[in-house]
Amino acid sequence: MRLYIIVVSLFALAALACSQDGDDESSSRLQIVQDRGEVVCATLDDTPGFGFLDEQGSHVGFDIDLCRAVAAATLGNADAVELRTIDAAERGPVMQAGEVDLLVWVTTWTSSRDAAWGDFVPTMFYDGQGFMVPNRLGVSSAYELGGAAVCTTAGTTSELNMEDFFRQNRMEYNPLIFESGDVALDAYTNGVCDVFTTDRSALAALRTSIPNPEEHMILPEVISEEPLTPLVPHGDSQWFDIVKSVMAILIYAEAYGVNSGNVAEMATSDNVKVKRLLGTEGSWGQADLGLDTTVAQTVITRVGNYGEIYERHLGSDGIGLPREGGRNALWADAPCTDCPKGGQIYAAPLR
Repeated sequence: MRLYIIVVSLFALAALACSQDGDDESSSRLQIVQDRGEVVCATLDDTPGFGFLDEQGSHVGFDIDLCRAVAAATLGNADAVELRTIDAAERGPVMQAGEVDLLVWVTTWTSSRDAAWGDFVPTMFYDGQGFMVPNRLGVSSAYELGGAAVCTTAGTTSELNMEDFFRQNRMEYNPLIFESGDVALDAYTNGVCDVFTTDRSALAALRTSIPNPEEHMILPEVISEEPLTPLVPHGDSQWFDIVKSVMAILIYAEAYGVNSGNVAEMATSDNVKVKRLLGTEGSWGQADLGLDTTVAQTVITRVGNYGEIYERHLGSDGIGLPREGGRNALWADAPCTDCPKGGQIYAAPLR
């Protein structure tokens, strides 16, 4: 009987320890970030517009600014980030190990990744996979690619989508899979393969970086749905809610006309929704998240709203991806409230 009690007690202590560890883990990432003084983000450095190195060697891009927005919210400093460059195949292991606070790597939200990798925030960019070919190939449609050698990157949704497309359309092809996107692109530009496939936004970005871009075209077909967004490691609901709220700040700031240049003015406006967003009246849960009441003012001042981030990296100031009338316009730009028009960039209400 005594041995039984001892064994049961040991199991109880172990269970209590696990429970306490879980509680610490589920509530500690914000504190860890604040103690560290940096938000650690895994990202990429070879995709213009989203994540790349500029002429000064600085990490810039749409995804990089999403990381910087989280740093502004949690640390008051958008530059308090550590950016770790990883390749596509490393994303899952890095997230599962909880080695970083955030993954900002033009990553597609899928059900299997949601289950295995971490928690995805609402979609920040809607994309779809396509094909880029040299004009000399003489094709105008993806349905003419039978027999082609096709380059793509290992460990991405592009690899599986490519397989599905050619199998579904009963076309033979030669897949050439590379460990990194820049190596795959080099293979394409050097004529090792006939076709390069990835998300269409990435194709548009990468096309600007290769020699003689006018000699290459992106075919019209879109063969997949690719909702791109950051994700956080499993196990910390507070941190997940913080990152979701920061993304919502960026989106609603644009919807309400608040930008990096008019925050102070808008904070004293008579618009109830704007005052709630900026923390000058009411609350949308800042205290529960462990954030300052005026956190939105800090984020928008330091990084800008969604539209500003889009414009400087993906729009006319960046790689030239049109937004108006497309899926990456705000839902608020719909010309009517009772019909399915406008964009799809939307977040849960901040209230």
